Parts: sequence; structure tokens; C-alpha cells
Amino acid sequence: MYQRTASASRRSFLAAAGGAATVGLAGCLGGNGGLDELTVAHMPIYPDLQWYVMEGEGYFSEIDAGVTGQEFTDGPAIVQAFGGGDIDVAMFGIVPAMIVIDRDIPAQVTAANIREPMAIMAESSFHDTFEEHGAEAFATWEEENGQPFRFGTFPQGSVPDVLLRYWLQDIGVDPESNESVEIIEINGASAVWQAIANDEIDGTSIMEPVPTIAEAEGSSVTILRTAAEILPGQPAAVTLMSDAVRESPLAVQFLEQHVRATEFIEENPDATAQHVEEGIGMPADRARRALDSPLSNFITDPNEITDATQVFSEFAAENGQIDAQLSTEEIFDLEVYDSL
Repeated sequence: MYQRTASASRRSFLAAAGGAATVGLAGCLGGNGGLDELTVAHMPIYPDLQWYVMEGEGYFSEIDAGVTGQEFTDGPAIVQAFGGGDIDVAMFGIVPAMIVIDRDIPAQVTAANIREPMAIMAESSFHDTFEEHGAEAFATWEEENGQPFRFGTFPQGSVPDVLLRYWLQDIGVDPESNESVEIIEINGASAVWQAIANDEIDGTSIMEPVPTIAEAEGSSVTILRTAAEILPGQPAAVTLMSDAVRESPLAVQFLEQHVRATEFIEENPDATAQHVEEGIGMPADRARRALDSPLSNFITDPNEITDATQVFSEFAAENGQIDAQLSTEEIFDLEVYDSL
């Protein structure tokens, strides 16, 4: 049985805003490992695409519990709801998932949703300068343009922000001390695209569908590096389950449908694009092009992201989002997927 409570899933992805629908207490007691209902938090973003396929294709009917979707527009709100006991499963970013675990809320990551979904984008005029001069290209940009190179991305500690800072440090640029680089915090993918379109930023770290939209609109901001080139196995959205779910038969059942959805995305891109339009609001033609992007690496196997997740755990600890770097064993329960 599947019940939809967040009608906002039909609103436009690029205008997604507002809070989550209220759904009563999660995980009502029942005969299936103590659960007969699952409340699943998700976000109207590309890296949560498995949710919309599972929903649209009716896969939840294969789970021995009622499934209720609760849509959120940001990770911190999901963290709060998870901490309040309102959520059983959350499909959201790896960093907020670690925050849940760090707060001693009994939960672990059982699946990945996507791998290497981010890209560093920059003004096309910057590309050749960077390829020739590397880290010094930012000083050259400032000298030629009279202002620092402006990156605009999600708030500090988010997945796009961490990837950007990791890349800058890897090429020898300290974003905190280098006056030729500025990082501007922007909330939401739609706002990032608007900042690109309005020439308010010179580059970004972002996931689909922004790169596809930028290309379709003829933007001069294009992909400079993909996450696969920067940090192989880079994590992003994951599936976090409460211990009550992990220890019940529902965990395997949910991941079986997650795998089905991942395979469906790969094998049926045209139908998947329709699910994107219906669930997230992106026009199907652009959604279809985005599925051909090198950033559209949908997976379920969490083993593919464990190594790179340690980079994000280290950054989260340095930023004070978690008290100390979390180990792979603390973050992940790999046994659920491995048992499929």
C-alpha cells in the first residue's frame, strides 16, 4: 500500500520551496518486524530519482508495509524530522545523513542513490586559462576582470560545497585565504541557475539538471571538471534507515525495489524522463537529455561510495557539523545490500 501525502511533488523542480507535509508518527507497530508503515523522506532532486520511479511504477506494492512519502526541500529539515521520530527512511545527502548518525539517532546508510553526480562549472573563457596556469588562473581572472572568481553553490557543508572545497584544496587553492576566489552560498538548484543566468557568479559546483539547463539555454558557464575526475566514487544522496527498519524484513524489501528502480532508470530512460516531469517538474525532453549526462550515475550498492565518503566525513568534522570523523562502519550498514 502506498499513500502519497506530499502533493508538492508535482510542483516545478526549479521553483521547489516550502516545508514538508505533516504525516503522523512514523513506523506504526505491526507484525512485520514491529512495523506496518514506513514514512520515507525525500527531496525533489535528481539524485533522489529512485524514489519517483518506485512511486510511479508502483514498486511499493511489493513491500509488506504501507509506504508514505514526505517531501522536504532541504537536508536539515529531514535531520530534524528523523530526530523527532517522524521518519523511518530518508533519501537525502550523505552529510546530513552523517549528522543524524553523529547525534546518536539509531540509523545507518544502507544504499547509495547516485555516484559522482556533481560537476565544477566555470565560465568558458576561464577554461583555457585554468588548463594552462592551474591554481594561478584565479589571480589572472581577478586581474583581467577586476574582481575575484565567484563560485556560487549550496551552503557550507553541503555535498556540492564540500566537493568544491576539496577540489580547490587539491589544486592548491585555499578558499579561505585566497582573495582571488570567492564562494557565495546559494540555497537551491533553481537559485544557482538564476545566478548563472544573471551573471551573478562565474562558476559553481552543482548536480543535474543545472548543467543540462545551462547547455540548453546557451550559457557560457560549462563543465570544467566532473566529480569522477576529482573524487572517484564521490557520494551524494543516500538511503538512510532507522535501526528498527534495518533490523526488519522491510529493509531488504525496500532495497530490492530500490535496485529495480536503478535498473529501470538505466534501461528505460524515456519512461524515466516522464517520472522526472511528473514527480520533480522538469520538462521531459530536458530530463531525458540529463539522463545522458556523465553525472547521471544512478546506483544502489553502497560499497561504491564508502572510500570517498571518508573525505566528506573529514570535512564535516572540520566544519563542526559532526563532533568527530565517522568511520565507514559507523556510517554504513553494508549487510542489507550484500544480502540481496
